[in-house]
Amino acid sequence: MATGTVQHPLITHTTEVPGTTVIPRIDMRPDGLHERGKQLVESIRSGPRSANPFLITERAEEKQITLSSRDLQLSDFGLLKTLGTGTFARVWLVKPKEQKEADKNKVYALKILRKADVIKLKQVEHVRNERKTLAAVVGHPFITTLNASFSDDQSLYMLLDYCPGGEIFSYLRRARRFDSETSTFYAAEITMTIEYLHESHGIAYRDLKPENILLDADGHLRLVDFGFAKQVGNRETYTLCGTPEYLAPEVIHNSGHGLAVDWWALGILIYEFLVGQPPFWDQNPMRIYEQIVEGRLRFPPNMPASAQNIVSLLCKTNPSERLGHISGGASRVRAHPFFQDIVWDDLFYRRVKGPILPRVSHPADSSNFEEYPDPPDSRGQSIYTDDLRKKYESLFSDF
Repeated sequence: MATGTVQHPLITHTTEVPGTTVIPRIDMRPDGLHERGKQLVESIRSGPRSANPFLITERAEEKQITLSSRDLQLSDFGLLKTLGTGTFARVWLVKPKEQKEADKNKVYALKILRKADVIKLKQVEHVRNERKTLAAVVGHPFITTLNASFSDDQSLYMLLDYCPGGEIFSYLRRARRFDSETSTFYAAEITMTIEYLHESHGIAYRDLKPENILLDADGHLRLVDFGFAKQVGNRETYTLCGTPEYLAPEVIHNSGHGLAVDWWALGILIYEFLVGQPPFWDQNPMRIYEQIVEGRLRFPPNMPASAQNIVSLLCKTNPSERLGHISGGASRVRAHPFFQDIVWDDLFYRRVKGPILPRVSHPADSSNFEEYPDPPDSRGQSIYTDDLRKKYESLFSDF
């Protein structure tokens, strides 16, 4: 199977194997916009209000974009520090060079994707899906916010809200495992996020794991890296993509998969939160797949009964029997005894702080992220040639 390096959740990491995109988990570590930006903001401020507050379809009208009105370009930002790297992208902590006095401390995460590498690694469709999905879901409290996207001769850019808390993965590894209260809190926020993606947009996220969850300054999570997200609705898709330990059986079987894969992954996530490692694991990815298809869960004796039960119901090998995908949908998940102490309105409207409060001393504090080497000399990087531009530039027109 594929091998490679997982380095940061804001990056879509891939290693090519024909017909597959599988991410291995390495060591268990750690005023206005340019015209297209304006159109983006306007496009996400419409839609009827849902009767279910967890399925918001309206957008955050109060959100203010604090960048200048001229066309955005890389030189509009000061690059402060690399937050993460991948095979064809780098995420920078950036600060706009021109800001109002009230916004002088505002910083962002700028994801830079080199066009030539996106094409070389056959990730054009994934990158387009990521931008499209993030534009559609702006306003949800537990999803990273896309403020703008733009491009230049060689690269694509996505300007995202900065989450100074870093990856929840890092906190989990330091703690080894989370207690029941912490696990339930973050599983509940993920549940509402999956419900919104599925029932408001028909989007399968397809890459749920601790590495793709960041914490904001108040200890709430933000789901990031939507490179594998795809609008499938009631249809099935056949692309093999994801992270081995979190793949659902139907993905491995290549029998067609849909929204149900995210509920399977939620079960794996709850287990990893409480135990410290996923239920199916081996150094050999093929053995992981065998365990997943077999579907035999083993629980430590000290794992709460309600947690064992919800994991068992979420990790049904037959997706038609899987909690979240069966009749009642996400409401059945929220009604499970595992979440009996959750006040869903308080959680959704962020009336409570999270159980983990990151140490953040100032808005641009990046101490919760790892250190990365300086970017390589651009002379050794792939060039987006005129031939490539003629063939692919129209596919990047959304940026």
